[in-house]
Amino acid sequence: GRAKKVRKFAQVKRVLNPKEVKSQNGGKKKKESDVRHVDKTPSGLFFKYNTSLGPPYRVIIDTNFINFSIKNKIDLIQGMVDCLYAKCIPCICDAVMAELEKLGDKYRVALRIAKDKRFERIPNPPGCQRSTYADDVIVEIVKQHRCYIVATCDRDLKRRIRKIPGVPIMYVHNHRYSIERLPEATLGQAPRF
Repeated sequence: GRAKKVRKFAQVKRVLNPKEVKSQNGGKKKKESDVRHVDKTPSGLFFKYNTSLGPPYRVIIDTNFINFSIKNKIDLIQGMVDCLYAKCIPCICDAVMAELEKLGDKYRVALRIAKDKRFERIPNPPGCQRSTYADDVIVEIVKQHRCYIVATCDRDLKRRIRKIPGVPIMYVHNHRYSIERLPEATLGQAPRF
């Protein structure tokens, strides 16, 4: 025959007692002084469209962008003009120069290009003056002033900059420069993806 099922009495899902539950901050209530910090939206933005961007474009250059340009035999300033159809001012921050100097003799051509008189030098922002990690410095500069285009081929830096609204990204694609998130650029050679 059939085996008899033994009934289990008084088995209920255990309900948590609210007195037993402790919050993450050790059971203390949130004070009114603990306010979330939300960045103010810059006045130059119209939704995600940056109205403060216009020719002459100021382009912050990352270390690997210079190296990719050398590999693809692209002149930095001429390539930018061909991409944007406007005058461009390449800008290099102190952290990028420090990175290039650290890389040593192998990247001496990139260092020579970066020391060009036509390139504008940008000092590191107050929060990261001693920092030599260029990605953090570039992100800080762009957060403070949304008047720059960031030129990089670094995936992680691109991902970080995409989170900041109104900042276009220039990169190397098919042996020429291309730009994303700049509406006027689609008139030029910049491909749409």
